[in-house]
Amino acid sequence: MPSFDLYGRAIEYRLLPGDADKPYLVFLHEGLGSISLWRDFPDKVALQTGCRALVYSRFGYGQSSGLTARRLPTFMHDEALSVLPRLLAGLRIARPILIGHSDGASIALIHAAEPAHAIPATVLMAPHVFVEPVSLQSIAKITDTYETTNLRARLMRHHANVDDAFLGWSRIWLSPKFRTWSLGAEVQRLACPTLLVQGEADEYGTTAQLDAIAEAAPGPVQRLVLAKCGHAPHREQPEAVIEAISGFVERVLA
Repeated sequence: MPSFDLYGRAIEYRLLPGDADKPYLVFLHEGLGSISLWRDFPDKVALQTGCRALVYSRFGYGQSSGLTARRLPTFMHDEALSVLPRLLAGLRIARPILIGHSDGASIALIHAAEPAHAIPATVLMAPHVFVEPVSLQSIAKITDTYETTNLRARLMRHHANVDDAFLGWSRIWLSPKFRTWSLGAEVQRLACPTLLVQGEADEYGTTAQLDAIAEAAPGPVQRLVLAKCGHAPHREQPEAVIEAISGFVERVLA
């Protein structure tokens, strides 16, 4: 897997082939995700849409370099406004369509909310724009699982720095300093077309997150809420999600 040098540290990435006349798709993983945990979902979306794609693991995840310090409540903004722009510029990717899941969806929203980035569209799967009690309860529960079961060993198959990946995520989300975190201002600047996707049984957030985006975003918003589906629609109901994304991308490009 190739890596990109940023700040003297490595970010692992994959580039998927497609039509050079279409924008790239950039996939932004969830708080415990990585290139490998996307499985073949990016490949299927790229094939269905005909678009080229970038998939990468953020610092602390996958085979990318580990963290150099504990995360701050601004960690998603740091990724969206500092790391991602430099990565895109280094790989010569301009104006991509962003496809994010969970924390990755929030990062996509923050990046797309900046007019200078000129993002043509976003797909936000299970996004977070404010902190809900259900999110904290589920993160506390899985943290206990991480500390008392073989979950850590299982995650080591996907992360070279597994404690950076898990504890770097759980500690900041469960920090009292994070309780007031919100993307209210960013949502009000989300002018590009946006597809929202969420499972009805999402254990990490409710459709109130989608409501907040749909009510405040100035750009056009579509939503897909899937019955009998939890926090990972792209893994639990991939066919429905791929169909929705490919139709959305087709409409955007038209």
